[in-house]
Amino acid sequence: MTIKVAIVEDKIGIREHWDQLLRSTPGFECVGVCASAEMALRELPAKAPDVVLMDINLPGMSGIKCMARLRQVLPGVRIVMVTVYGDAQNIFEALQAGASGYLLKRASDAELLQAIAGVMQGGGPMSGEIARRVIESFQRPAAPAGVEAQLTPRESEVLSLTARGFASKEIADQLGISVRTVSLHLQHIYEKLHVRSRTEAAAKYFASQPPHAR
Repeated sequence: MTIKVAIVEDKIGIREHWDQLLRSTPGFECVGVCASAEMALRELPAKAPDVVLMDINLPGMSGIKCMARLRQVLPGVRIVMVTVYGDAQNIFEALQAGASGYLLKRASDAELLQAIAGVMQGGGPMSGEIARRVIESFQRPAAPAGVEAQLTPRESEVLSLTARGFASKEIADQLGISVRTVSLHLQHIYEKLHVRSRTEAAAKYFASQPPHAR
């Protein structure tokens, strides 16, 4: 299966590098290259990409606002934010708007390709630095109650594996259940923990663990 990828990035050098990388790597296809959010909203719905690499700091409309609007017309698209920004506010605005992953622009080509493949398998890739900041932002002076108390034993198993980066198929194989059952467990986990993505659920899981268990 070839993964159709679109790029939304205002820096021409980065656009061209990502475009060339995708075109020269088997299993990936670049179906659109946009220099602004407005251009992306005009052109990408017709191209129906599987994954969009989205910059935050775009001229005009921000990448976060573009992502929210793009997801309204392409509800199944996975959007990976690739940006120079690593502060907590941008991270959470992106995740709340529906980002499937969040990478810093200094990520290697291999990390970028791995992130694209990962979101197609149900993962939520994050640069290590970003993951640490997400976890830190959930921490409070008083340690929160363990999330497992809110979940069934099976949901706790699914959450634990999810937090460790396993994709849905890998979780299904390890627990001897179907991928559909994993998806249902994740839906229940999101509802109980009041989160909307794997990354937010993982952050709550890690924040609830004792320091020696992290």
